[in-house]
Order: sequence, then C-alpha cells, then structure tokens
Amino acid sequence: MQLVEVKDKKSRRDFIRLPGAIYKDDPNWIPHLERDIEAVFDPGQNPQFLSGEVCRWVLYNDNGKAAGRIAAFINTNIAYTFKQPTGGVGFFECINDRKAAFTLFDTCKKWLSERGMKAMDGPVNFGEKERFWGLLVDGFDKPPPYLMNYNPPYYREFFEKYGFGNYYNQLVYRINTNAVLPPILEKKYQRLTMTQGYSFEHLKLKKLDKYAEDFMCIYNEAWGNVHKNFQPMTKERALQTFSKMKDVFDEELILFIYHKDRPVAFLISIPELNELFRYVNGKLNLLGKLKFMYYRFLGKCRTIYGLVFGIVPEYQNRGLESALIMSLKNTVSARNRYKQMYITWLGDFNPKMIRIVEHIGSKKAFTLTTYRKLFDETADFERHPVID
Repeated sequence: MQLVEVKDKKSRRDFIRLPGAIYKDDPNWIPHLERDIEAVFDPGQNPQFLSGEVCRWVLYNDNGKAAGRIAAFINTNIAYTFKQPTGGVGFFECINDRKAAFTLFDTCKKWLSERGMKAMDGPVNFGEKERFWGLLVDGFDKPPPYLMNYNPPYYREFFEKYGFGNYYNQLVYRINTNAVLPPILEKKYQRLTMTQGYSFEHLKLKKLDKYAEDFMCIYNEAWGNVHKNFQPMTKERALQTFSKMKDVFDEELILFIYHKDRPVAFLISIPELNELFRYVNGKLNLLGKLKFMYYRFLGKCRTIYGLVFGIVPEYQNRGLESALIMSLKNTVSARNRYKQMYITWLGDFNPKMIRIVEHIGSKKAFTLTTYRKLFDETADFERHPVID
C-alpha cells in the first residue's frame, strides 16, 4: 500500500470520493456536502488555522485504488489544556482491513508526536464539535442528521483494537412533535411567562447582527466556567456562523429568552437538512441547489434538528429549559409542518441535561463515541470529567 499526502487535485478528489465506494450499498448513508468537507481544510474559511495546523492523507492499495483516508490536526489553543498535550484525528474512512486502518492511525500518531503531542482524540473535527465529531456506535438503522458522522460498525473495532479508549459518548435524542409533555413543564412555562421581566423572541433575519451578539453573550456565560479548554465565542464568529446558515433558517425555530432586556437563554434549531441533501449526492452546484429547492418546496423536510441551547448560569434551575421546550412545541404544533425533532449534542458527562431531555419523553436515537489514544500506554487513562 502507498500513503500519499493530500496536496494536489487528484488526491483531494480521492479524499472526497472514497466514502462513495465504501457506502455504495448502505441505504442509510447520505454523503456530506463536498463543500463542507473542503471548508475544513481551507485556511480562508476555517479560522482554526490561526492557531493550528492540519495534514491529511489518502492510502492507496497495490492497484492504485483509494482504500483509506484520514486527517491529523493540532489546535494549540486547546492541545495543552489536557494532562497530555492532545491532537486530533478525523475524517477517517477505510475498507474493512485492519492493516490499512492501523497504517492510517500510525501515520497520524507519528505526525502528532513530531509536533509534541502525547495523545490524540478521534474521530474529531478541526473545528466545531457540532459537526464531524465522534464515531457512530449505535443507531445504524436510520439516516444520520446533517453534519453528523456516520460509519460502518467495523470502524469501532479498528479504534478500540488500536488502543483508543472511550473518552466520552455524545448522545442524540429524538422526540415526536405531537408528544404529550409532562404537565409540570406546562406549569413551569406558564409561571415563567407570567413572571414580570421575561420576554420571548424568535430570530429575525433582518436583525441578524443583534441576535448574533445575544448568542455570543449567552454562549460565553453558559460555557465559560464549565469546560477548562473553552474558547470564547466572538461576535464575528457568531455572525459568521449565523450568516452561513441564514439560507436554511426557519426563524420560528430559533428562540431567545430575555430578562429585563438581558439575553439569558437560547435554543437554536434548524430544519433537518439531510432530508433534502440526500437528493444532491454531496454536490451543491447549480443542479444540486435546484434539487434542494424543489424537494424543500415539496415539503420533504419534516424533521427539526436541535443544534444547541444554552442558559446563563444564574438563570438555570428557574424553568427556562421548560420554557424553551414548550415555546418551540407550541410554535411547531400550530404549523403542523414538522413531525419529529432531534436533540443533539449531549455528552454523557452532562447527566443533568440528559435527565432534562429524557424527562420530556425523548428517546435515544444515536450514540457516538469520542475516543482518546494515549501514546504512553503505561499512563493512566481518564474519561472526561462529569459536569456537576
């Protein structure tokens, strides 16, 4: 086998197209958009390059056919916040051949070791955790949501036999939009809406700058003291994120709560785009965009994808979680357009949030694992700390 660093047009094309050969007989696989993958490796589009570096490879068999791919990356803002300096590996795809898989892992380990890393997480993304993060270990019976990793079951054995340990699981839940919620949620919602000083707003695209700033404020307060390797959200990054998604926003699926004009909570949801992207075969060119608009017009998108919600710490345990859920449910029920909702990204290190989501009747739909490989095999392995 021959390992080639991705540097030219052919290797980039093979890196993108390899999954098509691996999943050709899998009816649940939906290819990632090619432009979403390439954006990760483009310094002009990915701000992670300001504090990190990346390298990717394609593995070819003796016949010159692509048999595997992988990427390794380091974000220096995060790498040194762990007990062992930790890099990442991701975008792993491989034929069912352990030797090929281990060759790819060895390559990343060597590249990261040469740059001072003592461990590697994978499969992860050179960017946001909300996309391309974790290895699917449960939920192979259904198509994945947009930007969620999907893989054959045999990948799990590759990671675990190589010596990766389970650093944490990330859970995706599903609930029907017509589900009857516990009465206590309605009581909390009514109490909160009648409490003086609270107000609710749906995002308005005409005021995107305002909501990007409100999102930034809540995000930084909600997670700033939770994760030791937390990177503060900037208004520029928030606005950039919102701007990228504005073409697919449904304004009524994005909700903010204010207390005396102070932004204190948000729930960001979008239509589940893979229900439309499954028709474009990974290409959002002119034809792909026409197909996307056509199937959207036909109402093929019937699922909501809950991306993230956050609450300022001093407003937690006041019923704002219930208010967000009930408000979204009331909006969706009135329109009768969406039939179900995915709630993602819940780490198993956050039992409080898991209890909240399960309390409303959500059921686990997917489980993904973020693995960590310590290069010193005699070192003690520690899972992600639990959030109190």
